[in-house]
Amino acid sequence: MKMFLISDNVDTCTGMRLAGVDGIVVHEKEELYQALKRVMTDETIGIVLLTEKFGREFPDMIDEIKLNRKMPLIVEIPDRHGTGRKKNFITSYVNEAIGLKL
Repeated sequence: MKMFLISDNVDTCTGMRLAGVDGIVVHEKEELYQALKRVMTDETIGIVLLTEKFGREFPDMIDEIKLNRKMPLIVEIPDRHGTGRKKNFITSYVNEAIGLKL
């Protein structure tokens, strides 16, 4: 199984390409939709990497795929500007999920 990157900037795409991961750069919602549609039909792709910007801007589209499909696995990654998440997002997530403060 292969990995595929859908990025909002060229730098992330170039870096991942140097690591052996093919990808595409998109900027608009329709471009993202078409790229995801194409990736979903390719059975050789097991993991789709998306920059976090897409998860923030188009959560409905991304969540629908995550909830309704087993393959490919969609993983949001930070881009060249770093993560958009707050510093202790994992601790906050666990606190919300189990109701205990760590």
